[in-house]
Amino acid sequence: MFGSVQALLSASADKPLWEAVLDDDCQDRDAPREDSLSKMTVLWQTMKQSVLDYDPTRRSPCGLSGGQGAQMAALDRSICGPFIQEVISTALKLGEHNACMGRIVAAPTAGACGVLPAVLIPLQRKDRLSDEDMVKCLYVSAGFGQVIAARASISGAEGGCQAEVGSASGMAAAALVHARGGSGEQMAAACAMALQNVLGLVCDPVAGLVEVPCVKRNVMGAVNALSCADMALAGLDGGIPCDEVIDAMGAVGRAMPTALRETGEGGLAATPTGRKIAEGRGGGR
Repeated sequence: MFGSVQALLSASADKPLWEAVLDDDCQDRDAPREDSLSKMTVLWQTMKQSVLDYDPTRRSPCGLSGGQGAQMAALDRSICGPFIQEVISTALKLGEHNACMGRIVAAPTAGACGVLPAVLIPLQRKDRLSDEDMVKCLYVSAGFGQVIAARASISGAEGGCQAEVGSASGMAAAALVHARGGSGEQMAAACAMALQNVLGLVCDPVAGLVEVPCVKRNVMGAVNALSCADMALAGLDGGIPCDEVIDAMGAVGRAMPTALRETGEGGLAATPTGRKIAEGRGGGR
């Protein structure tokens, strides 16, 4: 397993980065290449099926989520344009699908399930990429996610929302750079910038549910990933190496008060309306 982005880049010196992650998975699980590829292909197909299974008439048990993904898709003359509109609506659909107990892929967590597919599915259609191309993108995202999990955290209870949606955003940014033919260094730069932009983001689920503000934070994570991927492809970086950014994210997460780490006791959860919603469902968590 990769303990640093630098190690990941070194392992991909003589092969594509996605393949270095694939080889590492095979070695770690003592599994044949075909097994790893098959499992990752299932994850990609499941992401796409989750979007197809989205039902705009369904509502979450508490009624906070449902229908907004379709509402966003129906917006006429989006300020952001059709591609970003699709990204936003896809992120909303998957966040709501999760809240309505639909099947999703935790990438890296259920609360952040909308970020990766929200950027990759529209990009596949836009760039006419194959499913094999998208599976390679997932390997790239997995490699960076592995480092984040090892050096910091992907758990909101440990590191706030920066560890969940933030990690997903960094993973997605790296995957997007790969999809557009960028280098490993550009993937690392995209991931680093995406994480920098969400440093300190708290986890404050209203009523302890992964709905408000979680669903719409998936939108932020997706759009953040797109902008950081474009910046990296243009040759920009954030000035701080990716490993150091990840370490900083871990330190910030450890410094967060418990009330801001998935307990439903601080931030938006502690607002008068947030408390009222929690009381309406029997006290929250």
